[in-house]
Amino acid sequence: MRSFDIPEFYRSPIIARVKAKRKALDPRKQDFTPTELDFGSVRVRLARHFGFCFGVENAIEISYKAVDENPGKRIFLLSQMIHNPEVNADLQSRGVQFLHDTLGQELVSLDTLTADDVVIVPAFGATVELEQRMRDLGVDVQKYNTTCPFVEKVWKRSAQLGGKHFTVVIHGKPQHEETRATFSHAAETGHALVVKDEKETEFLAQWMEMGRTDAEAFWARFEGRTTEGFDPVRDLRRVG
Repeated sequence: MRSFDIPEFYRSPIIARVKAKRKALDPRKQDFTPTELDFGSVRVRLARHFGFCFGVENAIEISYKAVDENPGKRIFLLSQMIHNPEVNADLQSRGVQFLHDTLGQELVSLDTLTADDVVIVPAFGATVELEQRMRDLGVDVQKYNTTCPFVEKVWKRSAQLGGKHFTVVIHGKPQHEETRATFSHAAETGHALVVKDEKETEFLAQWMEMGRTDAEAFWARFEGRTTEGFDPVRDLRRVG
């Protein structure tokens, strides 16, 4: 796996060695037991999986590259780079502004953007509609697009399912950036539905098992979280 050029203050040589050792011993990541560091009077246990993932390190590298390559220009992030306050605060200290909050509300009017501005797409990705709006304004949304490749993998899979007339069930917080982006991309090829937790998933499964007949009960739970024209009786016959 490739390594990323990110600021050294985000790294720890000790932690890096621990993670490298665990990777060598367990390349398929099947062992979830913590790593124990024994310092005699103190023992430290480190979770098997923690720290920045591949997609986050990629996003941080691209974001700092955008800052370094564009002195004097206005630089914007669509929303928080990742949900890590230290990373976001450091980018803001370097002049990066947020266009939206985490719920998608505008902090800076998109109508003020010009083709000379730099816009960074965060690791969560962006909705199809938002990307198109920025293209219409002449903004390059690809040069500093940090969308996690594993998020894009989900989008590709949802397109395959939608093309085969499956409804895509998306598990996530309805207003989270990644959920909204995934929902938008899934809607390009078919129907989609967002469920937010285990209880809603159980409700949906039971509703389908009971014959998909009580549409009123369905909409009481999922109003506003389906694609346009969604018919639960018709569109939940095949799900992915």
